[in-house]
Amino acid sequence: MAHCIVPEAEAILDKEFPVLDKGFVRLVDYLGGDHRIVQAARVSYGEGTKSYREDAALIDYLWRHEHTSPFEQVVLTFHVKLPIFVARQWIRHRTARVNEISGRYSIMRDEFFLPAPDALAPQSKDNKQGRSDMPFDEQTASKIQDILKKGAHLSYERYSELIDLGLAREVARIALPLSLYTEWYWQMDLHNLFRFLMLRLDPHAQREIREYAKVILEITRKVAPAATASFERHTLEAVRFSGPEMRELRRRLKQAEALGEAAECVEPGPGKEDQPSELSKKELERLEEKLKTGRQL
Repeated sequence: MAHCIVPEAEAILDKEFPVLDKGFVRLVDYLGGDHRIVQAARVSYGEGTKSYREDAALIDYLWRHEHTSPFEQVVLTFHVKLPIFVARQWIRHRTARVNEISGRYSIMRDEFFLPAPDALAPQSKDNKQGRSDMPFDEQTASKIQDILKKGAHLSYERYSELIDLGLAREVARIALPLSLYTEWYWQMDLHNLFRFLMLRLDPHAQREIREYAKVILEITRKVAPAATASFERHTLEAVRFSGPEMRELRRRLKQAEALGEAAECVEPGPGKEDQPSELSKKELERLEEKLKTGRQL
């Protein structure tokens, strides 16, 4: 099998999927899919005699046991339009290959991101880097939008003035705000793409980059559905426990078993004292929150 064609991926090539108010994501190209992962893992040629179920089981085994190199055989290339402040977070995923529009060569367009009213909220009291879950009232949100809109337009006016004065574009661009939209081609292998999605779909990630991650997840599902399903099952919807947390869970199971055995006895004898937890109060609270929400904390 020299080249993998995935009909579902072919159907969405170059289609724009809107994100935020003016952004989008397009799948420009892809290399391989589920079949490529299986082919790389088996080091064989062609589809062989394996069924889809057997292929999906192999992919699931590979991801579950972190045998990730076959996933790196699959590569996706996206065209993304996004605000600069989102791009600055995004670019920290250094395993990608990126080509971005350059303000040194091009006049940047008058396009700025304006948050929706429900995205405007005060600083969270328990999250130093995020916003509260409760947005501002309608009047306050409208005032904030007005300030952001006027600031962006004023910045672009100053940028245009500098260009008209003959200032080099590479210098004039420093007058532009982080809300300005930029565009890039972004290419990444499937293993590292799943890593990107794991981090950027997390509730702790900024809302705006999560919106892009949601769209990329659905596009990736078209390219490699079995691999994406395994990623969701074993990574996105899973929770990891530390060594001390696992010992605490075993301690609780042993305690529950002892209580169950005692309940079956007519005359239970004296039992051993329950061993205290080695976790601190804060660590116990974190464990309880993991068990309650199913989220990685």
